[in-house]
Amino acid sequence: MKYREVQVKGILNHVQGEDDWFGLSYNMNLYRGCEHQCIYCDTRSDCYRIEDFNEELLVKVNALSLLEDALPRKRKKGIIGFGSMNDPYTFAEKRYNLTGEALKIVAKYRFPVHIITKSDMVLKDLETLKEINQVKARVSFTVTTTDDELARILEPGAPSPSRRLAAMAKLAEAGIETGVVMMPVLPFIEDTPENVLGVVRAAAEHGAAYIIPSFGMTIRGGQRDYYYGKLDQHFPGLRERYKSTFRDAYHCSAQNYDLLAEIFYNACKSQYLRTKVSSYPHKSEQSQLPLF
Repeated sequence: MKYREVQVKGILNHVQGEDDWFGLSYNMNLYRGCEHQCIYCDTRSDCYRIEDFNEELLVKVNALSLLEDALPRKRKKGIIGFGSMNDPYTFAEKRYNLTGEALKIVAKYRFPVHIITKSDMVLKDLETLKEINQVKARVSFTVTTTDDELARILEPGAPSPSRRLAAMAKLAEAGIETGVVMMPVLPFIEDTPENVLGVVRAAAEHGAAYIIPSFGMTIRGGQRDYYYGKLDQHFPGLRERYKSTFRDAYHCSAQNYDLLAEIFYNACKSQYLRTKVSSYPHKSEQSQLPLF
């Protein structure tokens, strides 16, 4: 994948309303595109107008100066999200270190953060995260299966789930709140009790405090054709099952959604794992989301 350096007009975006998923007040994307190349990635959707998603990654080289200018102007100390549209630890980070430097600026102005990633590269910034954690640092790892071989098909450029879980354990040991984002759960591939319970057990064993779930996936124009092509390559016949079950629906629910959700929430309760995270300043954190 080639890198293209670009100048942007802004970097820190205000999150409208209450973010019930991740507790964010602000988010930012230091790169545009992602080298992890997950076959289901929603960012391929036509609505985002990202050309050459599979071949080019844009690097926002003036992002740090924009962030240095923006943070002192913010009166509200809310959580800044890293990773809403792309992974902040895509491989370009090794070369440009935008995430690492941005975290130092966040630490300087004492803002809390929530990083969402599929990479153990986050450990390179552990010392900065410890500093931020004087206010609040949270790191979520996307893990939808603990099967490294399956993950290699679904997320071909990303570090394996076992590497992510090992990184999670190190963060937890360092006192950083960490957990799992279990989404998407791909219909007919990952939506089994065995797979979901495997994620819950692994999360608990590696120091997770929470799992944020979503049972199913979204599919839009642009994303759909790419995903179906990968199904043909790795799961012959599954395209037809998707088309007959979901047609052109945007949201594709997991099989036996209600049963799967019940199994998941009961397992999390038994492992003392929350299924929701707080915003900042912290509101009371619920131990379980409603089933419906």
